[in-house]
Amino acid sequence: MTQRNTHYGIGIFTLIWLGQLASLVGSGLTSFALSTTVYKTSESVVQYGLVLVSAMLPSVLLSPLAGALVDRWDRRRVMLSSDFIAGLSTLAIALLFRHERATLGLICLTSVITSVCSAFQWPAYSAATTLLVPKEQYGRANGMVQLSQAISYLVAPALAGFLVVRIQVAGVILIDFATFLFAVLTLLLVRIPRPATASEKPESSLRQEIAYGLNYLVSRPGLMAMLGLFAALNALMGFVNTLVAPMILSFATEDVLGTMMSIGGTGMLVGGGIMSIWGGPKRRIKGVLGFLFMTGVFIVIGGLRPSVPLATAAAFGFFFCVPFVGASSQAIWQAKVAPDVQGRVFATRSMIAQLSAPVAMILAGPIADYVFEPLLATHGTLADSVGQIIGTGQGRGIGLMFIAAGILTMLATAGAYRYPRLRLVEDELPDVICDELAEQTLIP
Repeated sequence: MTQRNTHYGIGIFTLIWLGQLASLVGSGLTSFALSTTVYKTSESVVQYGLVLVSAMLPSVLLSPLAGALVDRWDRRRVMLSSDFIAGLSTLAIALLFRHERATLGLICLTSVITSVCSAFQWPAYSAATTLLVPKEQYGRANGMVQLSQAISYLVAPALAGFLVVRIQVAGVILIDFATFLFAVLTLLLVRIPRPATASEKPESSLRQEIAYGLNYLVSRPGLMAMLGLFAALNALMGFVNTLVAPMILSFATEDVLGTMMSIGGTGMLVGGGIMSIWGGPKRRIKGVLGFLFMTGVFIVIGGLRPSVPLATAAAFGFFFCVPFVGASSQAIWQAKVAPDVQGRVFATRSMIAQLSAPVAMILAGPIADYVFEPLLATHGTLADSVGQIIGTGQGRGIGLMFIAAGILTMLATAGAYRYPRLRLVEDELPDVICDELAEQTLIP
């Protein structure tokens, strides 16, 4: 019976994963089409960054509330509702583009709605995975999640660049709407078990449950240290994510950018595939820190010269490392956090880790446009020094920001390794769920 239930849970997870994979690809199509359209029409890094912030900040701010509610509600219904509402928002922006009424404000508004849905969908998906997959399979399951993201990075940019020319932005977004419907269909076909409540009293108020996530983390220094590391590095990634397209477009065309991003997605596909088969190193913290350090190396390489081959190689290497970092980190959290409180704890974790990224996105445009770009203009202050190494002109100030971000990433990761609570987090914190408990919760 135990073996049958285990296979049952993995099968349910795989079906849900397929629906979320389709939705990720569709969202990638919309993201690429909208962001490049906004940047192309405005030529403003600030407006480009505003669209990115609108798609991220609401999800980050709502995470603690969403996580507490996810632990109270049926996680399948949360995912269903999130996908359905996000799909309607996508349909609305498609119709606005079709009738030529899509303004920057309306684009940001629909992005906010989708972001709110994401605040509920992600902790529900993560917590459901813990219940459906046996503990020894966490690494592989999270590798599959990273693999789905890799497929999105691989397929979406090049496909979006191809489709925008032929069916316009509205047509691309309608494809995204269809993928949301597919994700909803897969969820309608499955059943996700509820966890046995063990760590929280039924009479706890919503405010207490929101605070519980933070208290849970503060009482576990190893997890809090890992969270602090990701918060610091996400600030650097906020700069990188906002500025990568403007930097590449300073020496390449949009179709080249799409191809480069797809090649980068190939790196993530390869890394995610390896991770889903291998499951990661036995000492998962080594997978987190080792591959984080390597991402810093590739960020530096990407900013060195205005070269398509060099930037493409750097993108491939960076995205190759991402699945190992994400899956190893997630496996640690799933093993150390009780299933019945994962919704609120994971949501609090998400807010703390990601809050720095939208702040960086807001600052990236002005800092690039008014500080770093002038420094490396043809006759800028650094043209005769740093400019002799990395070049001068449009995009080179952003390149210098990439180099600085990569170096800081390596230094932060090396410093984190020296902190015993983080380095030994897997030894000092016991696993809070055993295989037998996980299997008992799987009710066909």
